[in-house]
Amino acid sequence: MDDDSGEKRSRAREPRERSEKPRGRGLGRPTKSVFRCNRCGHNETISNIASESSCTQCGEDLHTCTNCARFDTSAPNECREPIPQRIAKKSKRNDCDFFSAKTIQEFESESVSPEDARSEFDSLFDF
Repeated sequence: MDDDSGEKRSRAREPRERSEKPRGRGLGRPTKSVFRCNRCGHNETISNIASESSCTQCGEDLHTCTNCARFDTSAPNECREPIPQRIAKKSKRNDCDFFSAKTIQEFESESVSPEDARSEFDSLFDF
């Protein structure tokens, strides 16, 4: 497009201002680190994982490769650490020195009553 002076206009958009507020679902909500049994998904306390530990719900071993943070199926010997030999049964108990419990970040539960939720909604529109 040409304007009155004969020069072409640039259609480049200016970058949007970035907000410092959290974006996305739940972003900014309080979280906690939890360890879950790889077999049943039951939350276990991280401090209780010794080599002979088992899940309190399903009874499976917890000190296993599948419950380890270093377990990686694409790595050599399926471990991110240089282990001397491959452990064949990844879901069975072992005495690996590199074991580190695999934790995930989970939102802390907030008990919100329906009345509280409704009042929060109404406050958005000043009812």
